[in-house]
Amino acid sequence: MKVLLLGTAAGGGFPQWNCACRLCSAGRDGLLTHRTQDGIAVSATGERWFLVNASPDVRAQLLAHQEFRPKPPRDTPVRGVLLTDAELDHSLGLMLLREGDRLDVWAPAAVLHGLTVDFGLRSTVEHYRRWDWHTVFPGVPVHPAGELTVTAFPVSGKRPRYAASSTMDGPWVVAYRIADPATGGALVYAPCLREWPAGFDEFVADADCVIIDGTFHSAAEMSGATGKKADADQKSMGHIPIAGPGGGLDVLSRFPGKHRILTHLNNTNPVLDPASPEHAEVLTAGVSAPPDGTLFEI
Repeated sequence: MKVLLLGTAAGGGFPQWNCACRLCSAGRDGLLTHRTQDGIAVSATGERWFLVNASPDVRAQLLAHQEFRPKPPRDTPVRGVLLTDAELDHSLGLMLLREGDRLDVWAPAAVLHGLTVDFGLRSTVEHYRRWDWHTVFPGVPVHPAGELTVTAFPVSGKRPRYAASSTMDGPWVVAYRIADPATGGALVYAPCLREWPAGFDEFVADADCVIIDGTFHSAAEMSGATGKKADADQKSMGHIPIAGPGGGLDVLSRFPGKHRILTHLNNTNPVLDPASPEHAEVLTAGVSAPPDGTLFEI
């Protein structure tokens, strides 16, 4: 199974367009590598690809890689999208895929409800294309193209802001285990984790690769960068910190034999700087935060 990291930054990308923090300034000055908003693509054969999340950067991401080059006249290898949640940085890209025929979209019931009722994205897209929309139920595998086996695990009930008053039951955020039955290779992808949920150890136990939420390095990072006290609780924003007890490095230490990756890095995260002690801390733990465009096989 081929896995391509389309984007590895949190919402707004890196550098963020309206931010003049130290890291964003360094990014603008060409001192740090730019990153687009989070998402991956997976394929069992290299012929048919499935996106996991569709960020507002999805057009640029697809154009950047020959894997997605269409055949005449408009035969794209992109066949569908799996959504982990209904956040704008993971779903707005569906609008930019509206030219595509025969696309399948899989998402939990709450996510489909939010995109249909609270946001109206689905009805807008359907003015252009009649895609097939599928509900994903936790623990019940789906089989994109009959080549992959994808199973969802509920990780959070955090609603996007536009659906804050929704009465729809969750889960609103899931992780996916994506397996290639032909080879036995498996990947777990969880770009948004409020905490490490009960039962998640078992969910990732036989995966070869684990890609998890690396939004913030520390719990006070956002408030330190913005001066807004309300931002201090990272869990309320739906993200565990990388450092500290119960943080990303702590939980990943339980799986030393796996390929372990951090994604969804916020523009305030010092791990973005390869010369920082925080980045060294990640590498010392045997974890990585690779750039956009990283391609590997499982």
